Amino acid sequence: AAPGTRRPAGGGARVKLRILLADDHRIVRESLRALLEKDRGLEVVGEAEDGRTAVRLAKRLAPDVAVLDVGMPELNGIEAARRIRAESPKTKVIALSMHSDRRFVAEMLRAGASAYLLKDCAPENLREALRVVSSDQVYLCPQVAKTMVEEFARRPEEGDASAFSLLSDRQREVLQLLAEGHSTRRIASRLNVS
Repeated sequence: AAPGTRRPAGGGARVKLRILLADDHRIVRESLRALLEKDRGLEVVGEAEDGRTAVRLAKRLAPDVAVLDVGMPELNGIEAARRIRAESPKTKVIALSMHSDRRFVAEMLRAGASAYLLKDCAPENLREALRVVSSDQVYLCPQVAKTMVEEFARRPEEGDASAFSLLSDRQREVLQLLAEGHSTRRIASRLNVS
């Protein structure tokens, strides 16, 4: 069977795994789409260039899996994952990032991601992640798994209470917009607050 296919309840023909792609770089989205559409068991049902659009499309399209870039504008991948999992709980999230740092991985997993891959992973890693998360399991690409194990072995007693985890969803959203260089007036307008 193709790695992304699944059987509907009650048997029957195989159904394509429906995927939403979210990355602020068009060339990355188009490359991912071309890669995934080679597999007859996979269907890209939507694309988003920022986190807000990804959340909106996930709610409207109800994909099986959302592949999210961690570093997107408007709403980063961590916040987008958190909102997608809250608003569309049947949609699994796969994080795609350039960063293997433990903090990024931990925050994405806390936000509800079922997989974390680096952008320089092999295409087979993405196909494997899709297969694994569609079976309700967790997947870390080999480089990320190695980093996490090394970090855990080095500091098993250390807690992970980062300042970021203490902020509310709205506070993290405002912080990201500030980091992107938006003025407080523009942030207030964008968030519909005075």
